Amino acid sequence: MKNEMNIQFTALSQNESFARVTVAAFIAQLDPTMDELTEIKTVVSEAVTNAIIHGYENSGQGNVYISVTLEDHIVYLTIRDEGVGIPDLEEARQPLFTTKPELERSGMGFTIMENFMDDISIDSSPEMGTTIHLTKHLSKSKALCN
Repeated sequence: MKNEMNIQFTALSQNESFARVTVAAFIAQLDPTMDELTEIKTVVSEAVTNAIIHGYENSGQGNVYISVTLEDHIVYLTIRDEGVGIPDLEEARQPLFTTKPELERSGMGFTIMENFMDDISIDSSPEMGTTIHLTKHLSKSKALCN
């Protein structure tokens, strides 16, 4: 059975934990393993933080949009902003690349997303924002503990 959730919130750093926990709570109905849940929470954290810090340049202006679809033990996750966009996606996806070294950013956000998810695609246009589509296939065995 297909189940969907959509949330929207102001692009403030304190809302990152709200996004992470909300997505995790929604996904919990599929009984993911602790590793799967942790990976998804980490990916949400990275994508939302990127939207806030890079997309909206930490201005507190604008919204972050998250949609989650659950279907047959597959999680489809979309995280979108309407910020400044990414001028060079190929460069941005390189490990350790950051446009905000003064904020002590590690430049590992996209690398983490690529390693924790089964599929990732990114659409971005300057001054139009960024949309990240992520897919994760969950194991069909029941988690031993949650």
